[in-house]
Amino acid sequence: MSHNLTRVKRLHNPKYQPSGLKSYVFLLNKYNFAPTKPGPYFQGGKVQQKGKHGLGRLFGGKAQVQKVLQKRSTTDGQPGDVPAEDQQNDSQYLCTVTIGTPPQTFKLDFDTGSADLWVWSTELPKSTNTSGHSVFDPKKSSTFKKTVGSTWKISYGDGSNASGDVGTDNVNVGGLVIQKQSIELAKTLSAQFSSGVGDGLLGLAYGTINTVTPKPVATPVENMIAQTDIPKTSELFTAYLGSYKDKNDPDHGASFYTFGYLDETALNGQTPYYTPIDNSKGFWQFNSTTASVGSKKIQRAGNTAIADTGTTLALVDDSLCQAIYDAIPGAKYDDQQQGYLIPSNITVDKLPVVSFDVGGKEFAVQKEDLTFADAGNGFTYGGIQSRGDLPFDILGDTWLKGIYAVRFIYPAHDLEIANVRIQIFDQGNKRFGAVVRDDPTQDPSVPAGQ
Repeated sequence: MSHNLTRVKRLHNPKYQPSGLKSYVFLLNKYNFAPTKPGPYFQGGKVQQKGKHGLGRLFGGKAQVQKVLQKRSTTDGQPGDVPAEDQQNDSQYLCTVTIGTPPQTFKLDFDTGSADLWVWSTELPKSTNTSGHSVFDPKKSSTFKKTVGSTWKISYGDGSNASGDVGTDNVNVGGLVIQKQSIELAKTLSAQFSSGVGDGLLGLAYGTINTVTPKPVATPVENMIAQTDIPKTSELFTAYLGSYKDKNDPDHGASFYTFGYLDETALNGQTPYYTPIDNSKGFWQFNSTTASVGSKKIQRAGNTAIADTGTTLALVDDSLCQAIYDAIPGAKYDDQQQGYLIPSNITVDKLPVVSFDVGGKEFAVQKEDLTFADAGNGFTYGGIQSRGDLPFDILGDTWLKGIYAVRFIYPAHDLEIANVRIQIFDQGNKRFGAVVRDDPTQDPSVPAGQ
């Protein structure tokens, strides 16, 4: 079988407005963890009724206390719901995908921390503002087939959710056509899901965390493998995440994914270094038992991390966070911003080299990515923040932009990782690989108001 394999460009969203606190709130919701540092957001208990209850119904329902993300009022300190506008609901980068026959085009967020492929659809209420979005119309696709009895629902820690029903259709990712791929059609979208410019999400985690019921469905990458759309010897995908800050570097800030092959240009002559992953929770999770801040080596016995392209920040434990910002002149923790801040006038030579272990080899965060977004009053929100009570690190774009990542999907052969900025998601071999990206210039500044 011939394989039509090419780069899938990651397109910068021109309407994206970076916000440190909003991005942190988004992660509090996505991973439903409790903050351990002071600030306006916290995880509280909320009574939820289940079963038969209410006017005109028989008694006998159950009241359960559910953990939900809440926000303290700035006036009286009382807890309340988290407004949709308080979290980052937009995606910084999107990829073009087509669905159906004839093809309908969508811009989707590729997310290694999720396993659902969902899109805006004509099944949304007519009152939904679809301006600026591509909306999938199953009636206009001759290859669409509804999956009777299947539904899906994504719920976040603040109670926001997206849900709908399911069908199958042909999906084109970078010229590679996946036949009869399950598509989750949005029927309801709460404000947190509907306010961004993207048209949905394509999950690249393992299908065990797919939300379709009564039976989870295979992810696009799993179907690529099952349908031999990608070579048996290369059951992998890679992520090369660029930045607007890299426009003067040799790669001009290129940003893309590949499926079924390693991009030799991105490898830049390097041999990837690989480590086994634990996919029991559905994530790309690996051992990360050391970190370095400047010349200081920090032991982190038993620690693990997940690589998540759907996360802008990097989240680590509080003691490591403190060590990182203690090494940055003028850095401080701000209760109102619920995060660590760095002076906006910081120069590259004043920033430490911060590295995280990937199964025995450390890979550094680019110094320019230690700063994330303008925080006002002469400070910048840091790209590394507290993971709260989460038992593992989340290494998002802050760290991933420093490597070329390779992820293999199911076991097969043996390779080793080197120092390049490329992420290799080897799903075939259940391992994660990386090489260091060639990025000679570093610019820690961020535009004011961004």
